[in-house]
This record gives sequence, C-alpha cells and structure tokens, in this order.
Amino acid sequence: MNKPASNGKMLLRVRPRGFCAGVVRAVDIVELALEAYGSPVYVHHEIVHNRYVVDQLRQRGAIFVETLEEVPIGAVLVFSAHGVPPTVRDVAKTRSLRVIDATCPLVTKVHLEALRFAREKRTIILIGHRDHQEIVGTSGEAPERTIVVDSVEAVDRLQVDDPDKLAFLTQTTLSLYDTQEIVARLRQKFPNIVGPASDDICYATQNRQEAVEQLAKDVDLILVVGSPNSSNSNRLVEVAKRSGVEARLIDEARDVDPTWLEGVRRVGLTAGASAPEVLVEQVSERLASFGYTDQRDLDLIREDVRFTLPPELATIAPARHGWRRDTNALLRLFAPPAWPSGSPPPDSKSPTWAIARRGPLPTTTITRARATWPRLSPD
Repeated sequence: MNKPASNGKMLLRVRPRGFCAGVVRAVDIVELALEAYGSPVYVHHEIVHNRYVVDQLRQRGAIFVETLEEVPIGAVLVFSAHGVPPTVRDVAKTRSLRVIDATCPLVTKVHLEALRFAREKRTIILIGHRDHQEIVGTSGEAPERTIVVDSVEAVDRLQVDDPDKLAFLTQTTLSLYDTQEIVARLRQKFPNIVGPASDDICYATQNRQEAVEQLAKDVDLILVVGSPNSSNSNRLVEVAKRSGVEARLIDEARDVDPTWLEGVRRVGLTAGASAPEVLVEQVSERLASFGYTDQRDLDLIREDVRFTLPPELATIAPARHGWRRDTNALLRLFAPPAWPSGSPPPDSKSPTWAIARRGPLPTTTITRARATWPRLSPD
C-alpha cells in the first residue's frame, strides 16, 4: 500500500484479477515448446486474447497463424486455449504436424458435453458469441446439431424440430447475468431442455465478475485491463456498468485518458483473465502520475486452481519451487526476457537477478513479487 494521498485520490486494485489457470497453462505450453523444440513454434490463433502476451511470445519465436496451410509440413503446432473444432485436428494430422494442445481444460469439458448431447440425438443450444474462437471450436463438435444464440431475443426467435430433445451449453467467458437470463428464457420456452452437470462459466470469469460487483460499491470509475478481443475483459466492463459505475477497457497504461479522471476521487482497477500483472503495474504507475498515489489492494476471493501440462512437456517443465520457476514467472509478469529461452542467469540461486538485470522497477512491483515468491532475496 502506498502512502495516502493528501488530495483524497485513491486507486483500489481488486483481486482476483489477471491470469487464470488456463492462461498460465497455455502461456507455459508455448514457452516450454520453444524451449523443447526451438523456434519457430506455430500457434493456431492467438494463444490467449491479449496483445501484450502475444507480442512477447512472438518475440521469443512463436508464429501465430489462422489457417494450418500457413504451417510447414511436420512443424510444431500449439492449439490455443480457446480450443479447435475436429476439422482442424484432422488437417493437422494430414500435414503431419507435431500438435501440442493448450486448450483450457474447462473448454475441453464443454466440448465433451457437446459430444455427449450429440450422441443422445439432442439439438444443442450453444450460448455465446458466434465468431468467438471458443464457440467455433465447440460448435464444430456437432455442427449439424448446434444452434448458437447470444441473447434472450435470439431465444424468442428460436424454432426447433423437437423441443423435447434439447440441451444447452455456454461459452466459458460470458457474463453471469446475461447467461442466467438466456438460460431462464430457454427453460421457460422449452421446459424439457437439459443442461450440463455443472456450470460452464469458468471459475475465473465468475470470480472476476463478482469482484468487480463488490469493487463498484466503493469507486467512481473502474478501469479494466484487457485487449478489445478479450471476451471476459469486455464482460467485466459490462458488469461494472450494470452495477452503476462508469467503466473503461484499456489495453495498456497509455490508453488511460486524463479526461476520464476529471472529478473522480476513487478509481478501481482490475484485469481480464488473459492480462498479465505487468500491465496492471504500469497502469498503477500512470495513475500515480495523475495524483492517485494512495494505492490499495482489495483481496476478495482466493484462487488456487492449477492445471497440469501436456505429458510431452511435463517432463521438461521448470521445477515448481526452484529458481527457474520463480525467474520465469517474474520474466513473464514484469518484462521480456534478457537471455535466450531456457538459459539460466549467471547466478541461478538469486531470482532477484531477473529484476536487477532489467533496471529499476516500481517499489510496489518488487514488494508484490516478494510476497508472491518468498525466495526472492533482498536487492
């Protein structure tokens, strides 16, 4: 926490925010694939929907493609966290690509549910945004049986052959409020419709939306760090506005418009599930330059979800409690790498080297880094 500002301006950062377990796993997969196989490693679609993350991985040797025809025969290919339809997997096989699947396990769960409902000969009502990569992948599991809807109005227009053989699924990154409205209308219109055994909206999406709802009670403006194509980041903006607070989506610190802050005493700050903490730090620094030097963290929900790596990468993964895990995490969150991927710093016992080599960082950044990684030694 910074020293309280005499001008009464405050920045309130809410947790949880930023990277979820699925994003951490996906980014780790690309980094480890580069370490294991060397550059280039091809990635189908953006690995996650964040410009900063994609740019950093591109600099390290990842090549992002939208079609597999762009990938050389026999090359290494990573499927993004959003998942892919079976047709893409089939093309990968015909091109003899070495595939590593970074699909979020919670998205895979929805794919499996779609397959189950299709085997039961049900029409699947898939709630989500038609052009989003996750919906493209999920609907591809049973395209002839899947209808995509994105609103209550779309449900009202819906016509099906057999209303007694329906099931619904949802995109994992939707607004809880909107999804509940759509599901309620589906159940009202089709009383015999069935749904998944458990909620498809992912834990991180729910937690961040609930945190924003609480944050909205204490601030005049909420800034959400996330890229424009990030579904879950856009939903956080909507949740804030629905709670009665002005909200803005920003990709980076320089996107903050000083005119937004006129007459604003208390600013709230969060980040979508694909936005790294370094961007939150940079926004915090920019806001401090505008007088918001009283900066506090609001911890609401503890997250301890972890997903395992694919077996082909698990054996080369950095040790969870060794210097490499700590240093790599610092690199990802605070700055691009200063040495080749996979190469150790000169002093492998001191993760602080990663900070020192990059020059000065904000004191708040280093303080939070030490709180996250206790093995960090003093400068």
